[in-house]
Amino acid sequence: HVRNSSGTKNSSLMASFTPPPRPEHVGILAMECYTPSKFVAQTALEVQDECVGKYTKGLGQDKLSFSTDREDITSVMLTALSNLLEKYEIDPMSIGRLEVGTETLIDKSKSVKTSLMGVLGLNSDVEGVTSTNACYGGTAALFNSLAWVQSEEWDGRYAVVLAGDIAVYAAGPARPTSGCGVVAMLIGPDAPLPFESGLRATHAIDCYDFYKPSANHNEYALVDGKLSQSAYLTCVDKCYQRYVEKAMARTGEVVTASSFDYLCFHSPYHKLVQKGYTRLAYMDYLKSPTSEAFAGVSEEMSPASMTYEKSLESRDLDAAFRPIAAAGFSSAVGPTSYLSKNIGNCYTGAVFFNLLSLVNDVAEAELLGKRVGMFSYGSGSVATLYSIRPREPTSGAFTLGRIAETTAMRARLDARIECTPEEFAEAMGMREEAYDKAPHTPAGPTEHMAAGTYYLAGIDEQHRRTYERV
Repeated sequence: HVRNSSGTKNSSLMASFTPPPRPEHVGILAMECYTPSKFVAQTALEVQDECVGKYTKGLGQDKLSFSTDREDITSVMLTALSNLLEKYEIDPMSIGRLEVGTETLIDKSKSVKTSLMGVLGLNSDVEGVTSTNACYGGTAALFNSLAWVQSEEWDGRYAVVLAGDIAVYAAGPARPTSGCGVVAMLIGPDAPLPFESGLRATHAIDCYDFYKPSANHNEYALVDGKLSQSAYLTCVDKCYQRYVEKAMARTGEVVTASSFDYLCFHSPYHKLVQKGYTRLAYMDYLKSPTSEAFAGVSEEMSPASMTYEKSLESRDLDAAFRPIAAAGFSSAVGPTSYLSKNIGNCYTGAVFFNLLSLVNDVAEAELLGKRVGMFSYGSGSVATLYSIRPREPTSGAFTLGRIAETTAMRARLDARIECTPEEFAEAMGMREEAYDKAPHTPAGPTEHMAAGTYYLAGIDEQHRRTYERV
């Protein structure tokens, strides 16, 4: 149950229904987010673990946001949803679909979506539930919402998509890849971030690279690091190849890596993103090995000398193609990376934080008409490559500039509180101690939380959760 301290204005639904005109330029109208107000620097973790450079240079990360047992997936999504509705002045009655994507589950049956309904006041006519498949659930929720707006069932109202997670790992080498954050997106027609029609390429396989068995009585995943990297890179390759094929079949366009002005990758850590972008250069090489761009590539990198499976693990291949891809990586991926490098891995929310980073860090005029690639990956595994073409809407209500001004992400992150590695470890210990406990009163403080932030007030003996708002 949610106790909302802010008043919610509700209007009546239409007494009669007139079918809306068929929507055009369906996409993301507005974006908001939430990430906890505490962070730890990767450099501090390196000093603690006596491995200077491992998490910054090795993983490519700078900072990570974290939470205590005072926040769970419902509380962080309540905050993100409220931020979206309040800052953009969206009437809760105008929401017809609410979709959640997360793998941070606190119940095996009750959808997180249902726990958010209190924010919508008297509006209970809201479709959608929670989609779960590792880090891909947010993309599934987005696709469901786009399809609803584009369908005959659309009644003219908005859809809202929430994508995010609390990513935590046991003490050890994986813990620095933790993070926490949620992105909230308003979906509808005449959007400043519409999706390119017919250019969506998916690769789905069955593998156990990262998974959370229900028998595991903790928040932590079982991870096969080597398999996880090869599965991610395989999905990059296959999705890119199919996107190239679909573009040729649809319009005759010859797509190469340079066809994407910007690219937002799913980002467990930045160095894996760099490996992913480098694979695009390798895929272009396989398609056109005699191109002048690849004149300096050794014959040892050719399919005749190296199997595809070996290419996924070859450091020599990565080293050979990284310089070729360097300029594109800097211009296309660099502007999308600030938030993920400074918030950490947000699982389902990661790729959307990268989009939000792009909108914040690149001027609206420079984004209009450009192609923004979006690569989403979820272990297990499912991945999709699709694209967005930013535009200037006919209505001025929702624009790229308004998203950047409303979210102001660099200022928001600068206002966070830096914590020590010991304080980070203490917060993780609180979460471990609280896991699956009922009744439970959280031990984490609330004094540092910004106004409007939701937090977990308590869990009763029947595992029912209640929330309060700062």
